[in-house]
Amino acid sequence: QLYENFVEEIDAMDNGIAPAEGAPRYALTTTLSARVGHLNPRWNDPEQDTEAGFRRALELVGREFMERLDYYHRAWLPARALVEEAVRRRFEVDASGAVLELPRGGCPWKEHVFSLEQELALPTPLQLVLFPDHSGQWRVQSVPAGPHSFQSRLPLPEPWRGVRDEALSRLTGIPGCVFVHASGFIGGNRTREGA
Repeated sequence: QLYENFVEEIDAMDNGIAPAEGAPRYALTTTLSARVGHLNPRWNDPEQDTEAGFRRALELVGREFMERLDYYHRAWLPARALVEEAVRRRFEVDASGAVLELPRGGCPWKEHVFSLEQELALPTPLQLVLFPDHSGQWRVQSVPAGPHSFQSRLPLPEPWRGVRDEALSRLTGIPGCVFVHASGFIGGNRTREGA
């Protein structure tokens, strides 16, 4: 995980491998490689010694590497067990087996969903994930079409998008609505049943 989501990117950038085919839609100027590059002396600086920038780069990259390693060890990897249990219990949540319920929000579930769908050879793709947020309200979120996609497998209905609170409850016929995001990828309700 650390290689695929940290080292590979740096190595590819260093070797001039573009992250995607064709023209990018926007510039990525805050990558780790870009931040390291900004530590070099400017072309017109009177002092062109790169040693100080190199030491700062070692500190920057080392800190990010260790933080990422800690994240994968203490957050990402433990989340897999929660997601796997949710996949196994999915028919208890909805008869379709397409809805997962996580015990709490903030759990990094997306990558685990994609890998578990393949590993367990699920016959139908998962569509939605339910979870409580930190305030005790509930969210319903569509599973993305792919690991790095902004497209949703089952976005919430277009007429609901961008609508909030009581107006949304009237529109949907579901009490307790809080919001549906303008893109339809996530919505909120005050209760699990509403979500």
